[in-house]
Amino acid sequence: MKKVAIVILNWNGQKMLQQYLPTVLQYSREEAVVYVADNASTDDSLELLAKDFPECKVIRLEKNWGFAEGYNQALRQVDAEYYLLLNSDIEVTHHWLTPLVEFMDVHPEVAACQPKLLSIFDKDRFEYAGASGGFLDRLGYPFCRGRIFDTVEQDDGQYDYAMEILWATGAALMIRSKDYWDAGGLDARFFAHNEEIDLCWRLRIRGRKIYCLPESYVYHVGGGTLPKGNPMKTFLNFRNNLTMLYKCLPDSELNRVMRWRWFLDYLAAWQTLLMNGNWGDFCAIYRARRAFKRWRHDFDTDRSAVQQSRVCDVIPEQCSFSILWQYYVKGRKHFQNLVFHSNCTTFAD
Repeated sequence: MKKVAIVILNWNGQKMLQQYLPTVLQYSREEAVVYVADNASTDDSLELLAKDFPECKVIRLEKNWGFAEGYNQALRQVDAEYYLLLNSDIEVTHHWLTPLVEFMDVHPEVAACQPKLLSIFDKDRFEYAGASGGFLDRLGYPFCRGRIFDTVEQDDGQYDYAMEILWATGAALMIRSKDYWDAGGLDARFFAHNEEIDLCWRLRIRGRKIYCLPESYVYHVGGGTLPKGNPMKTFLNFRNNLTMLYKCLPDSELNRVMRWRWFLDYLAAWQTLLMNGNWGDFCAIYRARRAFKRWRHDFDTDRSAVQQSRVCDVIPEQCSFSILWQYYVKGRKHFQNLVFHSNCTTFAD
């Protein structure tokens, strides 16, 4: 068994591979085996890999399984203690891998971790998709240390300490292979979006820990598959977020949160139409609500299994406040202004 397997899921990403795979190979090969799992690309990705990157192992998938099942299919063919799921649009840095591996080796209670995610377009600013680690508010809205809604912070070292988080970004996620499969892997039905939050939340419910380790940092393009503002992205985010809540919320919280979300989701739909004139996102939110209602009971068995695995009644990284209230009413748009974060576990060393 190999120590670390870096697995890059690719679909028609020839240009991204050509630009960013060299840094992964240059800065990771001594510590890890690098795989590219190809989701039945129709561009010249496979030809590029064979010609320019023969040292990279290739897993050929017979169709485009999406992000979630694409990784499930690929990781079944990988034998390693740690998986590192890495987007093809990530530029890694010198010694980026070492802090992640060393931390996981020393802390067996930690199931997964992520590096600090910075923007490749502004390397002194966090990147939207994961910044310096993810959290959820009481109604299931995700936010990050370094990014709340559309406010992305400058990185001035304010979060340069290891911290326990609720979810690690799927753009650069290191996870123990045993924990990955014990929790059931990524939920293939999600296809894409929220699937890593769902997996990490299930791990936290099982009593496992998730960390961000800013000593390691990478640069991310972001939005390569479905750019922000794409109605399909909006649809998947809303549908999958509701589904994740249905699976993971305790019985004592489920009905209350779902009632609030019914109101807030439709409010968001009308706001995006009336204030932004965005008919596509308006329709996408309505379709997402209908889609969730249709398939909700397909997840009854999943919900039962998740609740039976629960060893944590209170997860500190699932906040007791509304991030909507904090952001829009209180004007607290930076993570360091949120009062809860001092209660989370940190490793300053």
